[in-house]
Amino acid sequence: MAEDETSLSKQAAAEAKADDRPEGRKSLVVDGDGRSFRVFVVAGEHSGDALGGKLMEVLNRRLTGRIRYLGVGGENMARQGLESQFPLEDVAVMGLASILPKLPLIIRRVYQTVDAALSAEPDLVIIIDSPEFTHAIAKRIKRQRRDIPIIDYVSPTVWAWRPGRAKKMSRYVDHLLALLPFEPAAHARLGGPPTTYVGHPLIERLDWLEGLDAKELATRLGIDDGEQVLVVLPGSRSTEVSRLLEPFRQTLEELAKRGHKPHVVIPVVETVRQLVEAGCEGWPTRPHLVFGEEDKFKAFKLACAALAASGTVTLELALAGTPMVVGYRVDRIASNLRFLVKVPSVILANLVLDEKVFPEYIQETCEPVTLADALELLLKDTPEREAQLAALARVPGKMLIGDHSPSEAAADVVQEFLKA
Repeated sequence: MAEDETSLSKQAAAEAKADDRPEGRKSLVVDGDGRSFRVFVVAGEHSGDALGGKLMEVLNRRLTGRIRYLGVGGENMARQGLESQFPLEDVAVMGLASILPKLPLIIRRVYQTVDAALSAEPDLVIIIDSPEFTHAIAKRIKRQRRDIPIIDYVSPTVWAWRPGRAKKMSRYVDHLLALLPFEPAAHARLGGPPTTYVGHPLIERLDWLEGLDAKELATRLGIDDGEQVLVVLPGSRSTEVSRLLEPFRQTLEELAKRGHKPHVVIPVVETVRQLVEAGCEGWPTRPHLVFGEEDKFKAFKLACAALAASGTVTLELALAGTPMVVGYRVDRIASNLRFLVKVPSVILANLVLDEKVFPEYIQETCEPVTLADALELLLKDTPEREAQLAALARVPGKMLIGDHSPSEAAADVVQEFLKA
């Protein structure tokens, strides 16, 4: 679903308003003494539900018995007291192929949520990530009730793609809570809404990461002390895996020709498990497949280097201290639009450091010999490896926000708007 209203079918929108606006309407309860706060929270997918749940947990602790929630969310937000207008699964879809069949339902849910928010007359609206869904709601609320403040938790990637969105957001978003430290300056430069860096949820896991026993995973996989480990990350979506698994395999073959035969560990998410397992059938040395967050980060700590797809995983690798080479391929249409990308790097760790430390090979440069050349420099004691290790040591300091957790920092901003 595109951001602008013109992208929505007028007929579908009219049907949505007629069919669903009365459905499931609920109101928020306010304490009789008037000291409670009414907050309408909208998440559009499960990662947003996790963020929302943590934020609500902090607010509940600080404002015990004085805050009521309504909106859209999943299990995490429900545990903190949210009454969701409908199941999160109705709108938690990714990719055009998944969205199109559900588009009429998603449009109905947009209008239903707007109607519920206006009926509730909240003190504050918080939208969380999923801009295709949540921003459509925020714009419609703001058109009818400019007096209701709207906070957006998680910035769209305006600093990389379609920067004009930043200025448009300032018309309906009163404040933005950013997960990445360079985003406040980006929005200031682009005319976006006032922005506060509250920290990425990954930094809450640094102590947990430090305590992980990577040797336990090595023992379980039969990897002896001193043997090299290379972690390979071809992506978490089927489109990524289908484009990257073969060139990554060929890269390992090229390394083997040069005498490098590390143990290969591939952390896999369930959504692409069958695709990865089938793709690894013909590999000369069968890789170790691991599952779950804990084993994934153990593999990061165990590895001397990583070959990874672009995405959040590059930030995870950076916080784990793992040197990396990044390769990525997109479809032909997206490739033709590369001139619209406005950042010097697609690697989040590079953007956090404001340095191009970690090499990236996109589209036609993502080929086995080039990737093997870059990886070989990380499998030995080289100046390139030392430079990456020094840069990796600086990443946590760039992302930490003092003694506060990201959820606490986000709650600080929310309380300022509530004047609580």
